[in-house]
Amino acid sequence: MNTKRLIVKALKILSIKTELESFDFINEEIKKGVQFRGTNLWILIFAILVASVGLNMNSTAVIIGAMLISPLMGPINGVGYSIATYNFPLLRESLRNFGYAIGISLITSTLYFILTPISTAQSELLARTSPTIYDVLIALFGGFAGIVAISSRNKGNVIPGVAIATALMPPLCTAGYGLATMQFKFFYGAFYLFTINSVFIAIASMLISQILKFPIRDIIDASKKKRINQIISVIIALVFIPSIYFGYQLIQKERFSENADKYIANISNYEGNFLLKSNVDSDKRIINLIYAGKNLTEEQKERIKEKALSFNLKQSKIIIEQGLSFQEVDNKSTETLRLQKELYEISNLLEAKTEELDSIKNLAQTGNALLNELRKFYPEIKSLSYANTLEYNDTTNLPKTIKLVILKAKDSPIQNNDKEKINQWVEARLKEQNVRVIYE
Repeated sequence: MNTKRLIVKALKILSIKTELESFDFINEEIKKGVQFRGTNLWILIFAILVASVGLNMNSTAVIIGAMLISPLMGPINGVGYSIATYNFPLLRESLRNFGYAIGISLITSTLYFILTPISTAQSELLARTSPTIYDVLIALFGGFAGIVAISSRNKGNVIPGVAIATALMPPLCTAGYGLATMQFKFFYGAFYLFTINSVFIAIASMLISQILKFPIRDIIDASKKKRINQIISVIIALVFIPSIYFGYQLIQKERFSENADKYIANISNYEGNFLLKSNVDSDKRIINLIYAGKNLTEEQKERIKEKALSFNLKQSKIIIEQGLSFQEVDNKSTETLRLQKELYEISNLLEAKTEELDSIKNLAQTGNALLNELRKFYPEIKSLSYANTLEYNDTTNLPKTIKLVILKAKDSPIQNNDKEKINQWVEARLKEQNVRVIYE
């Protein structure tokens, strides 16, 4: 019973019926937004110009400003609302005005990019050419927020927020850039993104209109309703399915870039060579590496390429180039050679220190393993010390490297016959003859 009461209470909290405007007021508001003449038309043209300048100058703030003043949401909401209420005159007017808005926007942005002296594709432009499944979700949830705000008396600042989130203006401007520069890849990608946003905002508007049970103002037979629903389903499929593919491609690119970064970090210093520069092309799955140091042999290059298999880069193409070789001395100044020599020595020193750190880590792990294994047979062993050390004698000046193991018993000392067994076991375990075992 408590659960049922909680559900009822939650539904009351989520309900917006008490906050809705009258159905007549909502109908009039949507009709006003559909109209594209006079003031709305000029606002659209100016918004397109502002967005085009923002994309051209790579200014996020300017692009956001253009989205705030754009009136494009009106006819899209009109399409969704008119389908939900089977208001075909309003649907025709919404589609006609939306078509006018698209045409005017493309003409305005194309003319701007033809006339502007700066034609380089900036990052803000490029970001509007690769739509994915995530754009579908943004448009859908943004559309939900938009139609709910229109229907409610408590609108707040939702409508401007939806205009920014769903980003209708920038893709249209990018499509105009593609037409102006004859780069149709830009046009198709951007216009598809605009189509995704428009269709799923309209679908969101339609769904909320049905959920809130906006009244159907005309009589319509069941067969016509069924046909309309079929057409909507086909449109959704045509727009939605390609976005899944693009979303999958985006995830694959992100994974490749992440794995490539880990791989590059792993081979940045290799056998006296250090990585000068790297470039990752996630579209073509190419990793370009430029090394400085000794001349890399073909065998070394193959080993570097083989390391990529450990980072899930089986399908990648790895290109290795020699940027600077310390063995090349033709036509080089003394200062250049000196700097190269110093870089080479630093590289070797770093490599040696890395190996030294690794050996220290291995010592700790080996010592711990020896103690745990010995305790299984000799529980009286309290502690174990393990290290590499130098042994000097009077017959030569060169010391001998030996492995030193110091064992300490708990209460009673280790027996002599056990010591002999331990000595033999330690030598066999370490695979080393030069071992000294000391008992305390």
